[in-house]
Amino acid sequence: MAANMDESVLCEDFLRFQDVLKNMRTIDDKIIYALNTTVPTQSFAGQVDATETCKDLHFQLEKAYSERENAIRRCISHVSTTVNRLLDERTKNPDSMAINRDLRKERTKLQQMQMELNVEEIVKDRSLKVFHERCRNHYIPHSTSS
Repeated sequence: MAANMDESVLCEDFLRFQDVLKNMRTIDDKIIYALNTTVPTQSFAGQVDATETCKDLHFQLEKAYSERENAIRRCISHVSTTVNRLLDERTKNPDSMAINRDLRKERTKLQQMQMELNVEEIVKDRSLKVFHERCRNHYIPHSTSS
């Protein structure tokens, strides 16, 4: 996620986690603008190297997808570890209201983070569809991860 931010702190706060993902999804949010400003229309085809532009944009998209998926999976793993620890604590102390409350909270956070993987797929599919529509005549990736 953010290289200078403590990952465990980020994974503990779901709203912060979502904010970081939102910032990481900027390229997807602005893909139509990026394609409109970088891929030439027929009248400007000679002024811009559309193949190189599309290739570069595809590289940026793939890099962003990889970084976001890795970040989400790291947080899922982190929260899963916390859930497992709380389950162990609950086994030792089943009547603890605090442990049960924390366990519910962490399970909810885990479900929300797992849903972010679904959101990621939707965002990725949408961006790749737009990319393909605009760049298919200029650049076709050798392998797509979709």
